[in-house]
Amino acid sequence: MAKETTKKTTTAAKKTVKKAEAPAVQTEAVVEQPVADPAVSSREGSVADKLIALSRLQETFTKIDHIKTLRGELPLEVQDLEDEIAGMETRLKHLEEDNKRQKQAIATEKARIVTSEEKIEKYKVQLDNVKNNREYDNLSKEIEFQGLEIELSQKRINEGNADIQQRSERIAALKETIAERKIDLQSKQEELARIKNETKQEEETLRAEAIRLEEGIEERLLHAFRRIREGARNGLAVVPIDRDACGGCFNKIPPQRQVDLKLHKKIIVCEYCGRILVDPELIEEAHEHQ
Repeated sequence: MAKETTKKTTTAAKKTVKKAEAPAVQTEAVVEQPVADPAVSSREGSVADKLIALSRLQETFTKIDHIKTLRGELPLEVQDLEDEIAGMETRLKHLEEDNKRQKQAIATEKARIVTSEEKIEKYKVQLDNVKNNREYDNLSKEIEFQGLEIELSQKRINEGNADIQQRSERIAALKETIAERKIDLQSKQEELARIKNETKQEEETLRAEAIRLEEGIEERLLHAFRRIREGARNGLAVVPIDRDACGGCFNKIPPQRQVDLKLHKKIIVCEYCGRILVDPELIEEAHEHQ
């Protein structure tokens, strides 16, 4: 009986030891987990982590904006020139079509003159064979009428030729202007292509980084960030407080709001411009994580 009691006691002790060992394994597994990047883990992280992620995203887009600034107004100038050339080529096409129609109209008037001249010759022959004054008067009136038709057609031909001459001068001047604009366009396109090639790799790297950062930010915050950035004149959606003022619109921030900002308990926006405000210390921390 004593042996059985000792055996049960030993078995119970072994089970107790096994149960005690289990938590040690779990604790070791937790310790081995790597520390997550705040920009990537901000979906479920603290407010501070979310602000750091937004700050890094803002800085990335600011660098992309700087590259666009290096290009200056060239993209817009290229687009304006392309639109201007397209408009001039359309006007040129219309002028050439008008000249073509005018020439066809002149050809028609010339054909009418030939027809009228043939009628006049025919009526003159008939005059020699008239039998009474009535027939003579009728033929004379027809000859006179055809003569007026010839004069009218000739007037239309002269006016048409004058229009064609004037339009041809406009066409020549327009073609010259188009040629000059195309030279300007080619020059600006080449300059823009050169700048793009110089900054292409850097911009692609920054855009890839922006996509990576966006994946770590919850959709609601990301949507707000994009909306604020689109509405901001300088593209700044996230700004620090500088000298007690908003870094975006430079309006003074109330002291209590500054205290709330340093507590990192909630995301605070500027009541004047709507930008997301960030504690400067978090901005520095965001730089350290890069």
